[in-house]
Amino acid sequence: MSFLSNLFRRKPQAAPRPLFYDIVCPYCFSKFSPEEVVFRASHHREDDEDYALGEDELLNKYRERFGLDSVHDMEAILHPHDVPEEHRLYSDHVLTGLTDRYGELTRHRLCPHCHNELPVTAGKVPSNIISIIGASQAGKSVYMTSLIHTLQHVTADHFDAACMPLNAEISRKFRSMYEEPLFERGDLLTSTQKEKMQEPFIFQFVFKDEEKPPLTLVFFDVAGEGMVDQDYLGLHGQHIKNSAGILFMVDPLQIRSIRERIKINLGDKPGEWVSQYDEPRDVVLTMFGDFIAYQDKGKTDIPTAVVLTKSDMLTALADEEGTYIKTNSNIFNPMEHRKYMDLDEFANIDGEVRRFIEKVDKPFKGTMDVYFTDTAYFAVSALGSNPVEQKLQGLVSPIRVDEPFIWLLYKLQYIEGRESQ
Repeated sequence: MSFLSNLFRRKPQAAPRPLFYDIVCPYCFSKFSPEEVVFRASHHREDDEDYALGEDELLNKYRERFGLDSVHDMEAILHPHDVPEEHRLYSDHVLTGLTDRYGELTRHRLCPHCHNELPVTAGKVPSNIISIIGASQAGKSVYMTSLIHTLQHVTADHFDAACMPLNAEISRKFRSMYEEPLFERGDLLTSTQKEKMQEPFIFQFVFKDEEKPPLTLVFFDVAGEGMVDQDYLGLHGQHIKNSAGILFMVDPLQIRSIRERIKINLGDKPGEWVSQYDEPRDVVLTMFGDFIAYQDKGKTDIPTAVVLTKSDMLTALADEEGTYIKTNSNIFNPMEHRKYMDLDEFANIDGEVRRFIEKVDKPFKGTMDVYFTDTAYFAVSALGSNPVEQKLQGLVSPIRVDEPFIWLLYKLQYIEGRESQ
């Protein structure tokens, strides 16, 4: 092609921005159009049964699922189709408010399926949900806590953003149930129980650049043993199929071929161990039966970060020859990505962990290759050391804990990727 034709060649145009986006409820993970939302009235009246206080059955059904108390005497539910067009309020082509027949305005938009209040940005920006999954004992709760703490205190600043809980109640629960026990008292978090569903923790990653829409993070701490139970996944795995990205936790101790070798090499102080582990491949096979099998060509294209947890324990396998992993492996070195994803650093860690998984659990690696079209492999340590008797032996010192999340930011086109200079 000539110089002139190169000079005047038009740059490809970006795809036009949609007028609005489908909403994925960050509570029940149902997907629907912004026109399908309902509203909570902003007042009540004793002389009008349509506006009287009463029970919200859908909301209480949702709360019961998580063991939360029922709420009573709620304001009425208003449906947009019952309100004249001129009394509907739109913002950026999205229905955001109603003026009722008494002239009262409400902006309390609710999910039509569970009646929880939706984020202000719902429908105006993509509903990007990040799910954390993995078998029992893979360390999902600890990883979630360490990741959110790191995003709030370190990562967000590196990308000119802020990471904030969606509301004050989520902030209080996260601090009291997760962050304070782990980071301030050094107590190991107990495993999520299958019969005790955890309400999702919803955070927003908001960029200072107003051209970038906020990213809604929904960390849904599904009990690990539920990930190999078809009925449990059918009931509570709705969030996975509507996710924009998946963080798939794999504990090296789940891998039978290296479990005993690590235990022997750690000697007298092996730290915390449990008697039974689910194989990583079992989680994938259960997911396949629940939803992947129904995708095009029996695969899912949801970007999936395979996260090898407790990477500090892999020092027990390291040697100069790299039989499993080399002593000077990148896995053991802290790394910070700033402003962009360092693609060279990513290629190094992805390659190392892929080769390690290939050596120690080829069936799992093969299953991932068959069912997932977009994967990357990472190794993290949420704590920096293995606890002993449910207590940390020093300060929490996360290693590369935010790297899988940064890769998802890159895949979702929130940040750039660059090769090292």
